[in-house]
Amino acid sequence: MIPDYWQQASAELAQDDPVMAGLIKRYSGVSLVSRGDPFVTLARSIVGQQISVKAADSVWSRLCAALPVMAPAVVLASADDTLRSCGLSARKVEYLGDLARHFSGGQIHLNCWSSMSDAEITAELTAVRGIGVWTAEMFLIFNQLRPDVFPLDDIGLQKAVALHYFEGTRPPREILARYGERWRPWRSVATWYLWRSLDPVPVEY
Repeated sequence: MIPDYWQQASAELAQDDPVMAGLIKRYSGVSLVSRGDPFVTLARSIVGQQISVKAADSVWSRLCAALPVMAPAVVLASADDTLRSCGLSARKVEYLGDLARHFSGGQIHLNCWSSMSDAEITAELTAVRGIGVWTAEMFLIFNQLRPDVFPLDDIGLQKAVALHYFEGTRPPREILARYGERWRPWRSVATWYLWRSLDPVPVEY
C-alpha cells in the first residue's frame, strides 16, 4: 500500500529545497510501501538484530518453517528448544516471547493506533524487551506509514544529511534535529529520499 500523502509530501518537500527536489526527481516512480502485519514485522526485526541480512533471512526462513503460522499464540505455545533450533539465541527467544505476550495480553493496542500519536505507539513498543526506539521508529515508517518520523539515531540518515547538506561532515544530533524541522510534516518522506541517495533499492521492513 502506497501512502495517500506521498504525492503531496513530495511536491511540498521539493518546493523550497533544491537537494530534495533533485532526489525526488531522481527516484520518481518508487515510494514507501507498507508490508506485513505488525506482529510479523516486529518479530522479524527481533530476529534480525545484530546479525547480517543473509543470516537473518536464513533464521527467519527456518523459524517460519518450524511454526505453522507466525502468530503470538503459536510462538507462546512453542518450546524454547524449537525456537533455538532455528538459530535464535536464548536472548532472542526471550524477546520473541515477550513480544508475543504483549500482543496476546492486550498491551499492544492495534485497534487504537490510528488515534494514537507516534510517541504513544513508540512507548507501547519499547515496553517490549528487545525493541528500542530505533526499531519502533522503523516500524512507524515502514509498517504504519507514519508521515513525520525523523529517526535521529539512524546512521543512514546521518550520512545522507552530512553528504548533501554539511559537506560530508556529520552534524551533531541536536543540529540534525533542528535541521529536520524544515521537512515537517513530512520527515518520514524526506528520510526515505535521503536513504535512497545512499542505496537506490528501497528497504523492505
